[in-house]
Amino acid sequence: MALSSHVQELRKKHQTLNDEVKEAHRSPSVDALRIAELKKQKLRLKEEIERLSR
Repeated sequence: MALSSHVQELRKKHQTLNDEVKEAHRSPSVDALRIAELKKQKLRLKEEIERLSR
């Protein structure tokens, strides 16, 4: 897999997680631990994207 396509795939995953976090905030049934885990995953992806984009 080419680096650019890998980065693009990571960006898609990041956006998907972003959407999940937004939806979780709107839903009172989602607990804070789940939201925190989604945010951690999102941050890890962001850091990986930044590292690969240099």
